[in-house]
Amino acid sequence: MNQVLNVEGMSCGHCERAVTEAIKRVDPKAQVKIDLASGRVEVESDVSREVIASAVVEEGYAVA
Repeated sequence: MNQVLNVEGMSCGHCERAVTEAIKRVDPKAQVKIDLASGRVEVESDVSREVIASAVVEEGYAVA
Protein backbone atom coordinates (compact mmCIF):
# COMPACT_ATOMS: atom_id res chain seq x y z
CA MET A 1 0.00 0.00 0.00
CA ASN A 2 1.35 3.41 -0.95
CA GLN A 3 1.37 5.97 1.85
CA VAL A 4 2.43 9.61 1.98
CA LEU A 5 3.69 11.39 5.08
CA ASN A 6 4.60 15.04 5.45
CA VAL A 7 7.67 15.08 7.67
CA GLU A 8 8.91 18.32 9.21
CA GLY A 9 12.51 18.99 10.15
CA MET A 10 14.38 17.11 7.41
CA SER A 11 17.08 19.23 5.84
CA CYS A 12 19.99 17.03 4.73
CA GLY A 13 21.18 13.61 3.70
CA HIS A 14 21.60 12.56 7.33
CA CYS A 15 17.93 13.36 7.98
CA GLU A 16 16.94 11.39 4.90
CA ARG A 17 18.95 8.36 6.07
CA ALA A 18 17.59 8.60 9.62
CA VAL A 19 13.97 8.65 8.43
CA THR A 20 14.58 5.82 5.95
CA GLU A 21 16.26 3.68 8.60
CA ALA A 22 13.44 4.35 11.10
CA ILE A 23 10.89 3.16 8.54
CA LYS A 24 12.99 0.12 7.60
CA ARG A 25 13.15 -0.89 11.28
CA VAL A 26 9.37 -1.41 11.32
CA ASP A 27 9.27 -2.82 7.76
CA PRO A 28 12.59 -3.99 6.29
CA LYS A 29 10.90 -4.49 2.89
CA ALA A 30 9.47 -0.96 2.69
CA GLN A 31 10.28 1.15 -0.34
CA VAL A 32 10.98 4.74 0.73
CA LYS A 33 11.20 7.83 -1.48
CA ILE A 34 11.97 11.19 0.13
CA ASP A 35 11.77 14.72 -1.26
CA LEU A 36 13.73 16.86 1.20
CA ALA A 37 12.58 20.17 -0.26
CA SER A 38 8.89 19.46 0.36
CA GLY A 39 9.24 17.08 3.32
CA ARG A 40 7.22 14.51 1.41
CA VAL A 41 7.93 10.87 2.25
CA GLU A 42 6.37 8.19 0.07
CA VAL A 43 6.34 4.72 1.56
CA GLU A 44 5.31 1.49 -0.12
CA SER A 45 4.57 -0.84 2.81
CA ASP A 46 1.95 -3.17 4.25
CA VAL A 47 2.61 -1.75 7.73
CA SER A 48 0.01 0.77 8.92
CA ARG A 49 0.56 4.51 8.50
CA GLU A 50 0.31 4.94 12.27
CA VAL A 51 3.19 2.54 12.93
CA ILE A 52 5.36 4.17 10.25
CA ALA A 53 4.57 7.68 11.50
CA SER A 54 5.35 6.62 15.08
CA ALA A 55 8.76 5.30 14.02
CA VAL A 56 9.55 8.63 12.30
CA VAL A 57 8.42 10.61 15.37
CA GLU A 58 10.58 8.42 17.63
CA GLU A 59 13.52 9.37 15.41
CA GLY A 60 12.87 13.02 16.31
CA TYR A 61 10.87 14.34 13.35
CA ALA A 62 7.33 15.71 13.30
CA VAL A 63 4.74 14.10 11.04
CA ALA A 64 2.01 16.48 9.92
